[in-house]
Amino acid sequence: MLAAIAGAHGLNGEVRLKLFTDDLSAYPALNGGALTLVSVRPATNGVIGKFREIPDRTRAEAMRGTELWIGRDQLPPLGEGEYYHADLLGLPVVSSEGEALGQVVAIDDFGAGDVIEIERPDGKRFMVPMQPHAVPEWNGDRMVVDALFAVD
Repeated sequence: MLAAIAGAHGLNGEVRLKLFTDDLSAYPALNGGALTLVSVRPATNGVIGKFREIPDRTRAEAMRGTELWIGRDQLPPLGEGEYYHADLLGLPVVSSEGEALGQVVAIDDFGAGDVIEIERPDGKRFMVPMQPHAVPEWNGDRMVVDALFAVD
């Protein structure tokens, strides 16, 4: 998800957007082509967008809560060490010693980089910084966490 429609703005179909990306204008076709971004501009409390398919305030109000997304094939290629959060969520996690630890259930950023939240089979959770010393390996099948970080 790149953004969400937070509500109507004005009378001409503009909407307030909550962005989860730096540049929504790079993706003019959203939601499988169902929405076409005409313009986006900064506002005091976020961003205002205009979509071709939203002609008036009534339609804009009806769109509140709509998530805006693009297909995986539209995402830019990843560089070395980069990842999409969606690729990590649900990954099984093992310790560097081979012990099954649980699975990735959340990814947070408190300002110093991503922190991975892992839920153990018993429901308890712990967090690990997404740094090479703590997470030396991950791929589409599993994540390996250094055993020193896998303590209760």
